[in-house]
Amino acid sequence: MNPETTHPTQHEENAGPLSLRPAGSLLVVATPIGNLEDITLRALRALREADLIAAEDTRQTLRLLNHFGIKKPMVSCHDMNEHAKAGDLVRQMREGRQLVLVSDAGTPGISDPGEILIRESIAAGIPVTMAPGPAAAIMAVVLSGLPTGRFCFEGFLPSARKDRVHQLETLKMETRTLIFYESPHRLKAVLSDLLAVLGDRRCALARELTKMHEEILRDTLSNLVSVHEVREPRGEYVLVLAGAEADLLRDNAREEWLRMTLSEHVGLYLAEGSDRMEAMKKAAKDRGLSKRDVYAALQADAQEGKEG
Repeated sequence: MNPETTHPTQHEENAGPLSLRPAGSLLVVATPIGNLEDITLRALRALREADLIAAEDTRQTLRLLNHFGIKKPMVSCHDMNEHAKAGDLVRQMREGRQLVLVSDAGTPGISDPGEILIRESIAAGIPVTMAPGPAAAIMAVVLSGLPTGRFCFEGFLPSARKDRVHQLETLKMETRTLIFYESPHRLKAVLSDLLAVLGDRRCALARELTKMHEEILRDTLSNLVSVHEVREPRGEYVLVLAGAEADLLRDNAREEWLRMTLSEHVGLYLAEGSDRMEAMKKAAKDRGLSKRDVYAALQADAQEGKEG
């Protein structure tokens, strides 16, 4: 057989040239958010094969490792020290260590530490991949009964009410399903602010997902506010909220248009690239006028401008 026509074995294809094999790597591992049976076989293998585990809370991760009979060295990597630790962890991976990154529960980087280390590892040319798994936001939106085709994850809203209301104001016209994380001690205030700023909408409030006391309340915001006036929140929450309705968008847009002069309204569409006739047609439709009425009014304004 001609050596030039021989084919590598499957093992050789997977391994690649030894000279190009990376020295170390980062594997992001999602862990159970409650029920330990949700851990994947790949996650368990990654934890067993790791040289070092970077954990949000080593005590929490130790309980997980002990449950599955795994003993590995760990280093803390949390919100307060991730930036300082990232450089050293990248150095260790460059020296050949296989690093696994976990948070207390769920997916690292999603309202949990991990973003900085992942970013710096990528920038340093370290191979980064993931063993995917549980994520409370995805579970909650799937079970909410609300549209899942398009959704927007907002994580935790600001603690200060002024900042929280300001952020919610920016979401008033968002048509995608909205997902928030919230703690029990702020839930009542957040529900009230959502109702005040975004109006009464369909909502699903999920707590203690995958755990013994898992619960999902599907109702309107106003009803959930009433429920929690007499019920003390317990556990970690995911709040899934319907996006803005088309009627609301039209009403708000109509209010904005009516604050404009007719010339400004036409000018809005001219600035977007429409020609004059198309701009007048769009403005007429917005205002419930005929194109002839718009044309006549613009002509009258122009004539009045000349005379003035």
